Amino acid sequence: QVQLVESGGGLVQPGGSLRLSCEASGSILSINVMGWYRQAPGKERELVAAVTSDGYRNDADSVKGRFTISRDNARNTVYLQMNSLKAEDTAVYYCNAVGVKVVGSLSLTTYWGQGTQVTVSS
Repeated sequence: QVQLVESGGGLVQPGGSLRLSCEASGSILSINVMGWYRQAPGKERELVAAVTSDGYRNDADSVKGRFTISRDNARNTVYLQMNSLKAEDTAVYYCNAVGVKVVGSLSLTTYWGQGTQVTVSS
């Protein structure tokens, strides 16, 4: 069983910074893509940023230049450094792992974390 556990959310003032972490645990052999999505009230879930196992990154236009995604393959952990936060960044942030291969299985599976709240407000 694979679990994604997020941490680092909270309340921050506009212009501030937060760092989110997500660790995937279980009998994991490899993870193709790890990323972050967010969902604000009344809106659909959207991609924030993603990174492949070999370091290719894809960022949403709305966060380019402010957010940086990084990954530690040895620890199956993905990070999201969020700077210059704006009120419109307020949302629940979800960790995502795509193409997860585990011991004893030939299939590749997608997993989601439980979400962590990020609130940007003065």
